[in-house]
Amino acid sequence: MVRLFGPLVGLFFVAALLLSFGVGAYNAATQPTPPSAEKLFHMHPKDVKFSFDGPFGTFDKAQLQRGFKVYQEVCSNCHSLKQVAFRDLGALGYNEAEVKAIAKNWGTKAQTFDPKTGDRGERPNLPSDHFPPVYYAGQGNPPDLSLIAKSRHGGAQYIHSLLTGYVDQAGYKNEAGEELLKKFPDAKTPDGLYFNPYFANLNLAMPQPLTSEGQVTYSDGTKATVDQMAMDVSAFLTWTAEPKLDKRKQTGWPVLGFLLAATVLAYLAKRNVWADKH
Repeated sequence: MVRLFGPLVGLFFVAALLLSFGVGAYNAATQPTPPSAEKLFHMHPKDVKFSFDGPFGTFDKAQLQRGFKVYQEVCSNCHSLKQVAFRDLGALGYNEAEVKAIAKNWGTKAQTFDPKTGDRGERPNLPSDHFPPVYYAGQGNPPDLSLIAKSRHGGAQYIHSLLTGYVDQAGYKNEAGEELLKKFPDAKTPDGLYFNPYFANLNLAMPQPLTSEGQVTYSDGTKATVDQMAMDVSAFLTWTAEPKLDKRKQTGWPVLGFLLAATVLAYLAKRNVWADKH
């Protein structure tokens, strides 16, 4: 009896699954999900150009130093950079004395712990130390920025767009000319959040960090407009995420050339070895 009903039970479950799939597919085809505010009003990153774009692009060290200054004076109040060591700044063109000074004068000190006494303390940072973590007491949970350029679609373009994309939600329209609060009255930004169409759900806890020209003073005389500061810190955060980008590109082209030459030689050797066999 069990052998008789076993296949029937299996067929019943298969039929139920097929029916469920068919009903779901039919509903998806005939009753599409209504568009949301996020889908209609979220903006893709702006098409901005950086020196490191493309297979031949390289980092501009002057820009990376300016970007580090923006991070140091603006972003480091809330965001950590714990995957980067102070000595890594030497790749940006800082000399050993400058790296030591940056580490020593950093606002957050290195934490110490004595296992014998259980006492905790702090000491000045050393070049070998990583940037200390930031303990943020405000609203939200600011992400560590070490790998932010690789963890967000659009990379540097996304960071630049987000930093320069804060707008007043009242009267905001998308590219199709639709006004957000008229089409979605319930999409009003809650208190404590800030509207930014380049953020995935349009609202984020971070207030606009770059607010005015001259917020940072560049030592090389570059005019610190909001757009310039956003470009520079976006480039710097791309470097923190991919510090070996230049070297990888420099290595990649000789490797491709070698593989191409090896392929040609292998083909010619094959023609020579099998020449008498055809």
